[in-house]
Amino acid sequence: MRDNNGVKMKKDKCIFLILALSAFLALGLEAVLAFWLEPGLFGTAMSEWSDRQNILHWLFTCALWGCTVIGLIHAAKKYEFNLFERGKRALSWQWIVITVLLICNMIISWLDWNGSKIIKEFFANGPVKFVFQYIYYTFEATLILLILAFGQKAYESWTQKNNIPFGGILLAVTWGVAHFFTQCYFHVAACVGNLSNEEDYKRQE
Repeated sequence: MRDNNGVKMKKDKCIFLILALSAFLALGLEAVLAFWLEPGLFGTAMSEWSDRQNILHWLFTCALWGCTVIGLIHAAKKYEFNLFERGKRALSWQWIVITVLLICNMIISWLDWNGSKIIKEFFANGPVKFVFQYIYYTFEATLILLILAFGQKAYESWTQKNNIPFGGILLAVTWGVAHFFTQCYFHVAACVGNLSNEEDYKRQE
Protein backbone atom coordinates (compact mmCIF):
# COMPACT_ATOMS: atom_id res chain seq x y z
CA MET A 1 0.00 0.00 0.00
CA ARG A 2 2.83 2.36 0.84
CA ASP A 3 4.45 1.74 -2.52
CA ASN A 4 1.19 2.39 -4.33
CA ASN A 5 0.60 5.58 -2.36
CA GLY A 6 4.16 6.71 -3.04
CA VAL A 7 3.76 6.16 -6.77
CA LYS A 8 0.44 8.02 -6.73
CA MET A 9 1.98 11.00 -4.89
CA LYS A 10 4.83 11.18 -7.40
CA LYS A 11 2.36 11.03 -10.27
CA ASP A 12 0.25 13.76 -8.68
CA LYS A 13 3.31 15.98 -8.35
CA CYS A 14 4.26 15.42 -11.98
CA ILE A 15 0.77 15.55 -13.47
CA PHE A 16 0.89 19.21 -14.49
CA LEU A 17 4.30 18.78 -16.10
CA ILE A 18 2.85 15.78 -17.97
CA LEU A 19 -0.11 17.91 -19.10
CA ALA A 20 2.23 20.68 -20.25
CA LEU A 21 4.37 18.26 -22.25
CA SER A 22 1.23 16.65 -23.66
CA ALA A 23 0.13 20.05 -24.97
CA PHE A 24 3.55 20.47 -26.56
CA LEU A 25 3.44 17.02 -28.17
CA ALA A 26 -0.05 17.77 -29.46
CA LEU A 27 1.44 20.57 -31.55
CA GLY A 28 3.47 17.89 -33.31
CA LEU A 29 0.29 16.23 -34.55
CA GLU A 30 0.33 18.77 -37.37
CA ALA A 31 3.59 17.28 -38.64
CA VAL A 32 2.02 13.80 -38.67
CA LEU A 33 -0.79 15.17 -40.83
CA ALA A 34 1.37 17.32 -43.10
CA PHE A 35 4.21 14.88 -43.79
CA TRP A 36 2.64 11.43 -43.47
CA LEU A 37 -1.13 11.36 -43.86
CA GLU A 38 -2.16 14.29 -46.03
CA PRO A 39 0.38 13.84 -48.87
CA GLY A 40 -1.26 10.46 -49.52
CA LEU A 41 -4.75 11.91 -49.09
CA PHE A 42 -4.13 14.92 -51.35
CA GLY A 43 -1.79 13.13 -53.74
CA THR A 44 0.83 15.88 -53.54
CA ALA A 45 3.54 17.23 -51.24
CA MET A 46 2.76 20.05 -48.81
CA SER A 47 4.77 22.58 -50.85
CA GLU A 48 2.42 22.01 -53.80
CA TRP A 49 -0.93 22.24 -51.99
CA SER A 50 -3.69 24.44 -53.35
CA ASP A 51 -5.52 26.99 -51.20
CA ARG A 52 -8.34 24.49 -50.69
CA GLN A 53 -5.90 21.82 -49.53
CA ASN A 54 -4.19 24.25 -47.15
CA ILE A 55 -7.56 25.15 -45.64
CA LEU A 56 -8.44 21.47 -45.24
CA HIS A 57 -5.09 20.91 -43.54
CA TRP A 58 -5.82 23.73 -41.08
CA LEU A 59 -9.30 22.32 -40.37
CA PHE A 60 -7.94 18.80 -39.75
CA THR A 61 -5.24 20.24 -37.50
CA CYS A 62 -7.71 22.40 -35.56
CA ALA A 63 -9.97 19.37 -35.04
CA LEU A 64 -7.09 17.38 -33.51
CA TRP A 65 -5.89 20.32 -31.42
CA GLY A 66 -9.42 21.14 -30.27
CA CYS A 67 -10.00 17.59 -29.01
CA THR A 68 -6.63 17.70 -27.24
CA VAL A 69 -7.42 21.03 -25.55
CA ILE A 70 -10.76 19.73 -24.27
CA GLY A 71 -9.11 16.56 -22.98
CA LEU A 72 -6.30 18.44 -21.20
CA ILE A 73 -8.65 20.95 -19.57
CA HIS A 74 -10.89 18.09 -18.39
CA ALA A 75 -7.86 16.21 -17.01
CA ALA A 76 -6.67 19.31 -15.12
CA LYS A 77 -10.06 19.67 -13.44
CA LYS A 78 -9.62 16.20 -11.94
CA TYR A 79 -6.63 17.63 -10.07
CA GLU A 80 -8.58 20.70 -8.94
CA PHE A 81 -7.05 23.09 -11.46
CA ASN A 82 -9.72 25.08 -13.23
CA LEU A 83 -8.18 27.20 -15.99
CA PHE A 84 -11.30 29.37 -16.16
CA GLU A 85 -11.31 30.20 -12.47
CA ARG A 86 -10.68 33.86 -11.72
CA GLY A 87 -7.24 34.38 -10.19
CA LYS A 88 -5.44 37.27 -8.57
CA ARG A 89 -5.28 40.57 -10.41
CA ALA A 90 -1.97 41.47 -12.02
CA LEU A 91 0.02 44.17 -10.24
CA SER A 92 0.77 47.52 -11.86
CA TRP A 93 4.43 46.67 -12.52
CA GLN A 94 3.38 43.40 -14.15
CA TRP A 95 1.11 45.26 -16.56
CA ILE A 96 4.02 47.59 -17.37
CA VAL A 97 6.32 44.62 -18.11
CA ILE A 98 3.62 43.00 -20.27
CA THR A 99 3.10 46.25 -22.21
CA VAL A 100 6.84 46.75 -22.78
CA LEU A 101 7.29 43.15 -23.97
CA LEU A 102 4.26 43.44 -26.25
CA ILE A 103 5.64 46.62 -27.83
CA CYS A 104 9.06 44.97 -28.28
CA ASN A 105 7.42 41.97 -29.92
CA MET A 106 5.48 44.21 -32.30
CA ILE A 107 8.65 46.10 -33.24
CA ILE A 108 10.59 42.88 -33.87
CA SER A 109 7.71 41.48 -35.94
CA TRP A 110 7.52 44.70 -37.97
CA LEU A 111 11.26 44.62 -38.69
CA ASP A 112 11.22 40.88 -39.46
CA TRP A 113 8.31 41.19 -41.90
CA ASN A 114 9.27 44.66 -43.16
CA GLY A 115 5.79 45.84 -42.21
CA SER A 116 2.65 44.46 -40.60
CA LYS A 117 2.54 40.65 -40.66
CA ILE A 118 -1.26 40.63 -40.48
CA ILE A 119 -1.71 43.05 -43.38
CA LYS A 120 0.85 41.26 -45.53
CA GLU A 121 -0.79 37.87 -44.87
CA PHE A 122 -4.22 39.28 -45.66
CA PHE A 123 -3.17 40.52 -49.10
CA ALA A 124 -1.03 37.43 -49.78
CA ASN A 125 -3.73 34.91 -48.86
CA GLY A 126 -6.96 36.70 -49.65
CA PRO A 127 -9.85 37.06 -47.19
CA VAL A 128 -11.05 33.42 -47.12
CA LYS A 129 -7.66 31.77 -46.64
CA PHE A 130 -6.67 34.53 -44.21
CA VAL A 131 -9.67 33.81 -41.94
CA PHE A 132 -8.98 30.07 -41.82
CA GLN A 133 -5.29 30.66 -41.18
CA TYR A 134 -6.07 32.82 -38.15
CA ILE A 135 -8.54 30.26 -36.83
CA TYR A 136 -5.62 27.83 -37.03
CA TYR A 137 -3.41 30.35 -35.20
CA THR A 138 -6.05 30.61 -32.43
CA PHE A 139 -5.98 26.87 -31.77
CA GLU A 140 -2.18 26.88 -31.84
CA ALA A 141 -2.09 29.78 -29.37
CA THR A 142 -4.47 27.91 -27.06
CA LEU A 143 -2.07 24.96 -26.83
CA ILE A 144 0.82 27.36 -26.26
CA LEU A 145 -1.10 28.93 -23.36
CA LEU A 146 -1.72 25.47 -21.91
CA ILE A 147 2.03 24.72 -21.94
CA LEU A 148 2.56 28.00 -20.11
CA ALA A 149 -0.25 27.49 -17.57
CA PHE A 150 0.43 23.84 -16.80
CA GLY A 151 4.18 24.43 -16.61
CA GLN A 152 3.72 27.24 -14.09
CA LYS A 153 1.22 25.19 -12.09
CA ALA A 154 3.72 22.32 -11.98
CA TYR A 155 6.41 24.55 -10.47
CA GLU A 156 4.02 26.06 -7.94
CA SER A 157 2.77 22.63 -6.87
CA TRP A 158 6.36 21.49 -6.30
CA THR A 159 7.65 24.52 -4.41
CA GLN A 160 4.50 26.31 -3.16
CA LYS A 161 6.07 29.46 -4.66
CA ASN A 162 5.44 31.56 -7.76
CA ASN A 163 8.67 33.55 -7.84
CA ILE A 164 10.05 31.92 -11.01
CA PRO A 165 8.26 32.01 -14.41
CA PHE A 166 8.77 28.29 -14.91
CA GLY A 167 5.88 28.10 -17.37
CA GLY A 168 7.59 30.61 -19.63
CA ILE A 169 10.92 28.81 -19.35
CA LEU A 170 9.30 25.49 -20.22
CA LEU A 171 7.52 27.09 -23.18
CA ALA A 172 10.82 28.53 -24.42
CA VAL A 173 12.72 25.22 -24.30
CA THR A 174 9.87 23.22 -25.87
CA TRP A 175 7.75 25.10 -28.37
CA GLY A 176 10.24 27.97 -28.71
CA VAL A 177 13.15 25.74 -29.72
CA ALA A 178 10.97 23.50 -31.91
CA HIS A 179 9.41 26.51 -33.64
CA PHE A 180 12.84 28.02 -34.33
CA PHE A 181 14.16 24.88 -36.00
CA THR A 182 10.97 24.14 -37.96
CA GLN A 183 10.94 27.69 -39.29
CA CYS A 184 14.58 27.30 -40.31
CA TYR A 185 13.66 24.05 -42.07
CA PHE A 186 10.82 25.64 -44.02
CA HIS A 187 13.01 28.61 -45.00
CA VAL A 188 15.75 26.27 -46.24
CA ALA A 189 13.19 24.16 -48.13
CA ALA A 190 11.77 27.30 -49.74
CA CYS A 191 15.26 28.44 -50.78
CA VAL A 192 16.06 25.01 -52.25
CA GLY A 193 12.76 25.07 -54.11
CA ASN A 194 13.47 28.52 -55.52
CA LEU A 195 16.98 27.51 -56.58
CA SER A 196 15.61 24.40 -58.32
CA ASN A 197 13.07 26.50 -60.19
CA GLU A 198 15.79 28.92 -61.27
CA GLU A 199 17.96 26.04 -62.52
CA ASP A 200 15.04 24.60 -64.50
CA TYR A 201 14.34 28.01 -65.98
CA LYS A 202 17.99 28.42 -67.05
CA ARG A 203 18.01 24.98 -68.68
CA GLN A 204 14.91 25.86 -70.65
CA GLU A 205 16.65 28.96 -71.93
